[in-house]
Amino acid sequence: MHKCNVYDMPTFQGLSNDYVLQKVVKMSNTSKSVEWNMVDWKSVEKAVFKLQKRIYRATKEGDICQTRKLQKTLIKGYSARLLAVRKITQDNKGKKTAGVDGVKSLSPKQRLILADNLALTVKSRPTRRVWIDKPGKAEKRPLGIPTINVRAAQMLA
Repeated sequence: MHKCNVYDMPTFQGLSNDYVLQKVVKMSNTSKSVEWNMVDWKSVEKAVFKLQKRIYRATKEGDICQTRKLQKTLIKGYSARLLAVRKITQDNKGKKTAGVDGVKSLSPKQRLILADNLALTVKSRPTRRVWIDKPGKAEKRPLGIPTINVRAAQMLA
């Protein structure tokens, strides 16, 4: 088993967003702007899955240093951020639930901006507390609803 010092690991900046966008987005001939609807989701999911598979293999082999490098690469990668935002804003059951900020849904342009700015270093805002009924009882229990940004960061992690 290879031992790795955390301080000896190089920092990974990953690929530039422009390069990744050229690979991930199908550009139309009429418009050079990137749009949410133009993203090739099959290739995004494939890229994320391949990296997750490499992380699994490195963990199974006991290579902690390689596992941490790959995890950093995944978290900083644009494909993983796009997929996290998509799952939160479109695929998730609670996609129309508002958090503390009151935002229920995002436009396609706002989704791209969220994916660009998504990072795990941001301190999360407090959750909105809603009291809901317990099934079959008169009592209530608290339910915390985080903002869309926090939910996307949790999905990325």
